[in-house]
Amino acid sequence: MLTSLFSSAALADSIIYRTLLAFFTALILGLLTGKKFINFMKHHQGKGQPIREDGPKSHLESKKGTPTMGGLLIIGTSLIATLLWSNLSNPFIWSLLIIYLIYAGIGFADDYVKVTKNSSNAITGPHRLMMEFAASLVSIAIISYFTTEEQRFALTIPYFKDWLINLSWFYIPFAMFVIVGTANSVNLSDGLDGLAGGLCVIAFAAFAAIMFATGLEGNIDPTNSTGPITAETVVLIGAVIGGCIAFLWFNGNPAEIFMGDTGSLALGGLLGTIAVAGKQEILLAIIGGIFVVEALSDIIQVFWYKRTKRRVFLMAPIHHHFEQLGWKETKVVMRFWIVGLILALLGLLTLIG
Repeated sequence: MLTSLFSSAALADSIIYRTLLAFFTALILGLLTGKKFINFMKHHQGKGQPIREDGPKSHLESKKGTPTMGGLLIIGTSLIATLLWSNLSNPFIWSLLIIYLIYAGIGFADDYVKVTKNSSNAITGPHRLMMEFAASLVSIAIISYFTTEEQRFALTIPYFKDWLINLSWFYIPFAMFVIVGTANSVNLSDGLDGLAGGLCVIAFAAFAAIMFATGLEGNIDPTNSTGPITAETVVLIGAVIGGCIAFLWFNGNPAEIFMGDTGSLALGGLLGTIAVAGKQEILLAIIGGIFVVEALSDIIQVFWYKRTKRRVFLMAPIHHHFEQLGWKETKVVMRFWIVGLILALLGLLTLIG
């Protein structure tokens, strides 16, 4: 870890300081390598990501030929920054990296099949879900082992700090559902330029504040890198935010590259696991409210159409519904960002009192 380069141990070990270093490391690496990465992907992907034929007609032309797997830019830069600046003896860092990298691998395999076969249909849903649940179980096992017995299977109620509901062993499948559900919800949100990336920045920033504040409760010195293991995860979150912002530089409308399942599954799985590690699973549904609505709109649409052959929304997920109403893509993205920011601020109210 590069902290040995600094003379002041207190400053070097400060979680806030290392989070900023991780953020700027990932951001600068992403901005410097982004264009070369995009050109590399264009060269090797040919026709780029296949566009859904049942999606908005405007996408068939405006997004045709755009390369995918842009999530590799986020993952690569944030991984380097995390390895450089985080306390690698912290078990929670490794539990988060397990999900981050395995889900990225699942998404990469999905994207690779799509590109090579020039088809929007890749790995089957059941196979993908099986791998996602298996990876989430490993990560939850690590988190549970290093969590106090009182909180190991407890569910925290937002805005009521002293309320804990012990789910006993039912907590494990619940936590698995949170991680897998968040991963696939973020994946569904990745349908417009900048939408998923911007919402992830907002959600991760909110959780950085929450994990830092709750992890340092009990008057523990924040300069002690061996202190609360949940607070240390903020360094990784800072790296991910830096990587996401660098990606958004190239993903803003019109996008030069798409995030792909590689990025959306990895980011969603990581966000869900952070919520599990911090015992903030219910709060995740508030902060990530847009992701919840995106997933519900898709579930409702499929459920209702199979039974009535009629649609509830003009198109699902719901961001496409607003496009079909005549909203420009940039307007949909900006308004979803605004709602996401409001929900994040509502989530941060839990820190008051």
